[in-house]
Amino acid sequence: MADRRLQVFHAVARYLSFTKAAESLFMTQPAVTFQIKQLEEQFNTRLFERGHGKITLTPAGEIVFEYAEKILNLSSEMETRIGEMTGKMCGPLMVGASTTIAEFMLPRILGEFNSLYPQVRTRLTVANSESIENRIAEHTLDVGLVEVQTKNPNLLSEVCCDDELQVICTPDYPLNGMRSVTPKLLLDYEFISREPGSGTREVSDTYFREAGVSPERLKTLMELGSLEALKGVVGTGLGFAIVSRASVGKELQLGGLVAIPLDPPLIRRLSVLSPKEKFRSRVVTTFMEFAKRRLRELAA
Repeated sequence: MADRRLQVFHAVARYLSFTKAAESLFMTQPAVTFQIKQLEEQFNTRLFERGHGKITLTPAGEIVFEYAEKILNLSSEMETRIGEMTGKMCGPLMVGASTTIAEFMLPRILGEFNSLYPQVRTRLTVANSESIENRIAEHTLDVGLVEVQTKNPNLLSEVCCDDELQVICTPDYPLNGMRSVTPKLLLDYEFISREPGSGTREVSDTYFREAGVSPERLKTLMELGSLEALKGVVGTGLGFAIVSRASVGKELQLGGLVAIPLDPPLIRRLSVLSPKEKFRSRVVTTFMEFAKRRLRELAA
């Protein structure tokens, strides 16, 4: 329902790129340029400054962007509410999830939800917890499932279940055979870490600091942005890692890796995030309740 020119302008302003805006809107770049030119002619002012291979918003462009966001959000809310009057559960659902949840818990949840509501079109974004928080705050995602408690005042966080993190290593690594390991004991062994911004990284760093061990003192061999890559490197016998026990069930069954509890135990809470001020459709509300219930069951 919203003016197409506003939709195009909003995409260009958000990405600060005509090329990325065209890709996101499934349009050609000349078509995007034409729409922006029409809008600038209507307002009789330039909305973007172009130079040195970059574009930036002009003061007038900043004002248009502010109102475009409001207009597009209201238009989307109107369409959703009218659609809900028909009694059908349908429409888009933009879900974001941190790596551990996306790879080992969410596929089953999304599959079951789709079976119940086949007319809902779900799109999943997988990234670390920090990136998911930012996307929700920008209103480019409806809901997020992450492994940390958010500090963003613009987001609502609902804890849904607990998840235990343990040390993993190969059966022939020196740590194997121990009933549990303390943070100080781990200083003597090579550590394979997740990347900064990861929920697992944030939780484990906090755990070490609270135990009186600076994370900088660990013998960190490398930092990896993928849980699968992390398990692969640990599987070569180079060192140990700290991961969700739920994420290594297959490897433990096959005998390629072993898991050792931490002492004291390291328990984190999995949370569902949503924008604080944004209208929440029935699709989003239903999915959030469904996901929280299934996460509790899977974690148990």
